[in-house]
Amino acid sequence: MRWPVTLTGPAVVLRPLRLRDRRVWDELRLRNRAWLERWEATSPTPRAPITFRQYVRDLDAQARAGSALPFVMEHEGEMVGQLTVASIYYGSLCSATIGYWISEHVAGRGITTRAVALAADHCWSGLGLHRIEINIRPENTASLRVVEKLGFREEGVRRRYLHIDGDWRDHRSFALTAEEVPGGLLARLPAAGTR
Repeated sequence: MRWPVTLTGPAVVLRPLRLRDRRVWDELRLRNRAWLERWEATSPTPRAPITFRQYVRDLDAQARAGSALPFVMEHEGEMVGQLTVASIYYGSLCSATIGYWISEHVAGRGITTRAVALAADHCWSGLGLHRIEINIRPENTASLRVVEKLGFREEGVRRRYLHIDGDWRDHRSFALTAEEVPGGLLARLPAAGTR
């Protein structure tokens, strides 16, 4: 797998997180702390925090090892969130899971939908993966709209799937295979600028 890679689509760019992003990333995370804490995975046992430098190095190492594609989401040149494709291996494993977060100030504009479509299309056509999965908390209506717009099929509930906000939380599971979208997901979406 070639890394680093930047993916450019209508109204969104997915690129690697860089060390020089620290100030912008820190400000974005701080501004969105309350917005994100209901949805983001936490550790059930306290762990020592890592530095931003180590975080970026860990993401880069995962990408180079072929186990993840960790991207920053940009919209109109502004960092607005992150998207990670996890469990990307070649050979026996041909599926991956997409997770993401987006800043509250741009939520609802279709940026996440386009980012997920761009990443999934890259996984199918660029990497030859077969299946993409997204897991969403049942009360996360904004993310449920993303999978609905993209036509992901619901596969069921994953009980106590991730530790979030102090407890193990259920998630609804959605998936698509390459055969279900032969033209890709971006082709299903209206022109950029429309929702």
